[in-house]
Amino acid sequence: MTNRLEQTKALAGEARLAVLTWLAEPDRHFAHQETGKPSEIGVCVTLLTEKLSMAQPTVSRHLELLRRAGFVSVRKIGRWSFFRRNEDAIKDYKEWMNEHL
Repeated sequence: MTNRLEQTKALAGEARLAVLTWLAEPDRHFAHQETGKPSEIGVCVTLLTEKLSMAQPTVSRHLELLRRAGFVSVRKIGRWSFFRRNEDAIKDYKEWMNEHL
């Protein structure tokens, strides 16, 4: 069962909303990623850390909240973590919000 409260809390932060916005168009915002095309493999946490101008542990906490809410997925390649939006979960949440507000 989806935890709507956890999802709502995950969206209650400027940094997390920015990440979701950037990940909607990863090739535009992270075209300089050298590891692979962001829209195919996701965006490296290092690039998200740089763009947010925050410490890596802080960014990791934000990403973990988004992951637990189901809004992003993570893919490990070697020692690196790559994040991408979970469009199905975001669509489901939007539909739920429209039904209940």
